[in-house]
Amino acid sequence: MRKITKIIIHCSATPAGRKVTVADIDRWHRARGFNGIGYHYLIDLEGNVHPGRPLDLAGAHCSGHNAHSIGICYVGGCNAAMQPADTRTPAQKHALRALVHTLLQRFPGATVHGHHEFAAKACPSFDVSAEFAHQSLKPP
Repeated sequence: MRKITKIIIHCSATPAGRKVTVADIDRWHRARGFNGIGYHYLIDLEGNVHPGRPLDLAGAHCSGHNAHSIGICYVGGCNAAMQPADTRTPAQKHALRALVHTLLQRFPGATVHGHHEFAAKACPSFDVSAEFAHQSLKPP
């Protein structure tokens, strides 16, 4: 297994309420030249966590940080005008906190980040550092 030092959170940059699947993102990423979906997990609108790229493989989600990170993407991140917005449903927020909690237990010492910390993007359209500042090994 790879050494994991970062958990990086993304959004799909799609409008609130639009359903997006792992297969959709896999297709989008392949069209960009990736060898499949670049995220390790996708959280859908209902808060279901879907596996993407296997954890033992480096992601394709954050240039310069893929080798030692896990990429999580939630569906949404834009309002109807395609401007960045925190569109997470309550179910998505709960699922994200639970998934991050589980990953921090499995990879102690990993830190939690938003994609915007490493790229000139609004992704994931919310302040990850504020939301996860006190994330620990305690259950969400």
